[in-house]
Amino acid sequence: MKATLRALVAQAIDALRARGTLRADLTAPDFVIERPKTRAQGDFSTNAAMLLVRHAVAADGAKPNPRAIAQQLVDALPANDAIAKVEIAGPGFINFHVAESAWRAQLVQVLAQGEAFGRNDGGRGHVAGVEYVSANPTGPLHVGHGRAAVIGDCIGRVLAANGWDVKREFYYNDAGAQINNLAISVQARAQGRGPDDAGWPEDGYRGDYIADVAQAYLRGDSVEVDGHVVTGAKDPADLDAGNLDHIRAFAVAYLRREQNADLAAYGVGFDVYFLESSLYTDGKVEETVRELIAHGHTYEEGGALWLRTTDFGDDKDRVMRKSDGTYTYFVPDVAYHLSKWQRGYERAITELGADHHGSLARVRAGLQALDCGIPQGWPEYVLHQMVTVMRGGEEVKLSKRAGSYVTLRDLVDEVGKDATRWFLIARKPDSQLTFDIDFARSQSLDNPVYYVQVSHARMCGLLRQLKERGLSFDADAGLAQPLDVSDDAAHELVTTLLRYPDVVESAGRDLEPHQIAAYLLELAQVFQSYYNDHQFLVDDAATRNARLVLAMASRQVLANGLSLLGIHAPEAM
Repeated sequence: MKATLRALVAQAIDALRARGTLRADLTAPDFVIERPKTRAQGDFSTNAAMLLVRHAVAADGAKPNPRAIAQQLVDALPANDAIAKVEIAGPGFINFHVAESAWRAQLVQVLAQGEAFGRNDGGRGHVAGVEYVSANPTGPLHVGHGRAAVIGDCIGRVLAANGWDVKREFYYNDAGAQINNLAISVQARAQGRGPDDAGWPEDGYRGDYIADVAQAYLRGDSVEVDGHVVTGAKDPADLDAGNLDHIRAFAVAYLRREQNADLAAYGVGFDVYFLESSLYTDGKVEETVRELIAHGHTYEEGGALWLRTTDFGDDKDRVMRKSDGTYTYFVPDVAYHLSKWQRGYERAITELGADHHGSLARVRAGLQALDCGIPQGWPEYVLHQMVTVMRGGEEVKLSKRAGSYVTLRDLVDEVGKDATRWFLIARKPDSQLTFDIDFARSQSLDNPVYYVQVSHARMCGLLRQLKERGLSFDADAGLAQPLDVSDDAAHELVTTLLRYPDVVESAGRDLEPHQIAAYLLELAQVFQSYYNDHQFLVDDAATRNARLVLAMASRQVLANGLSLLGIHAPEAM
């Protein structure tokens, strides 16, 4: 409906331009079609007339008046059966009242399109890469990774709903000091030492999971990840420092497999697994550095190689290659993101914890310095804040297994996949989040995910009760019935239902899937208000069919929205 009204207003603007009322060189302003604050002001409103005042051609020297421009726009609007009435209000707002037949026609679309309702082709033919989680394979995933996972996964889902060809990507930091610390920690455990023993590595990992990896290694277990198999060695000699590479490879594979299993239990998957180590083995880091040097954006000082990131808005230049010949961490990040561009990612979104904020400018600077056509502001970043986990009114800080943090698997096992996903996606990423385990587990209508799922189940239950009572439901007959849009509850339910495509579009454009969660809760509440005031399984077939159509359309939209959040839409609870 908003698209229809926007097209009609644009046609009216063209007509006024052709008449000479508006300047011939006018480019149509970016007017809005939005919902007024109160129903009395109509179903939709536009500010187009007020934006056009400065483009109006004055008649007889008179100063253009926005209400007069509004009246001329209204007079120039093409006739359309979807509009019942048009009014001018305030300084020049144009308010539209939508015809009952137009609302009904859109309800037909909801049921006809089913799972496809709300989706659009805006991104068709374009590729978006979404990178998320990207945890070091050094231990179980923690709750922060869980927030990253659901945000990234849902961004991918809403982009796909907006027509984008989405590539979901996990970047493994499988090189560097942390991976070496993992290897020596597993080695120490395999040699019989514990975190409290003398000689334990200073930066070693202390969680019990390290003992699990060491035991699997000594048993000679085989671990398969991405088609590669790594087998542990039973030979004690393999625990010598000279054989640390084998332990390292086994530990990384073991923990990657465990992380993959945890993410699968959480409903998160990926299309691409990219190894940081491949950037070195394939020569991509060196190639990127050569390109930066060739384009004149580097210099040497103090035995180090520097990048002039200040040329691209950074507050100071950054070291790329230290005097000892090793690269700083942002250099492989530049090489990695260059690979995304080379792989055709027109839109690249990276989901990270807010603690990574300081590195973003230098990665973008490095990409700009390559002078290879990458647009400014590419890639896009979505940063999430930390999560505090509470139980019984107290903060939960430790996992028995991880030893230093609450794991994602702990949370999923305790409250379930659906509740975990909902509570980690329902808030804007840049907001601090408190996850209350007791509240998330509660089967209370105060619990939003429970409320939304119960609402969907209640809608499904209407059809079961219908059958039990020997009544029939004819959707076509119900759609043929005029909607009682004078009924405030019915009108609010219909208008809320039909906002769903706008919410999907907005969530994809702004990379804010939490908008979907907020909308679903609102829809469930609006349906509940209608449900409380209306009997559905009445004897009168016309009334029954009309009301059940609203229930079935609501059920479809709730199911579609829950799918975009990766949450189950139960038929019974």
